[in-house]
Amino acid sequence: QVQLVESGGGLVQPGGSLTLSCEASGLSLKLDYYAVGWFRQAPGKKREGVACDNPMGGQRYFADSVKGRFTISRDKTKNIAYLQMSSLKPEDAAVYYCATTDSGYGCYARDNRASDYDYWGQGTQVTVSS
Repeated sequence: QVQLVESGGGLVQPGGSLTLSCEASGLSLKLDYYAVGWFRQAPGKKREGVACDNPMGGQRYFADSVKGRFTISRDKTKNIAYLQMSSLKPEDAAVYYCATTDSGYGCYARDNRASDYDYWGQGTQVTVSS
């Protein structure tokens, strides 16, 4: 049974930084073999695919709204993916989700589609406010 557990959300002031973690368990192979996508949804807004990477294909994607401020990384030994967020703005406030798939697909250079992912974390709240 695949599980993704997210952590790291919280309250941060505008201009601050926050790192979200996404720990995977139950996958047949290490998380490093699979695409990981990061999404967010604010109240009343559509879900937005903010970032993703697929180490096997080398794809990496960042939405224009976060480009230059967000980065993604992984701890290969611990099956954890990270979304590192800096220069946070009030409009970055949302519930953030990580997702993965064992299909071998997911994450494209110009797109990050929620429909490509099979497994989702529970979400973690990020609040950006002074």
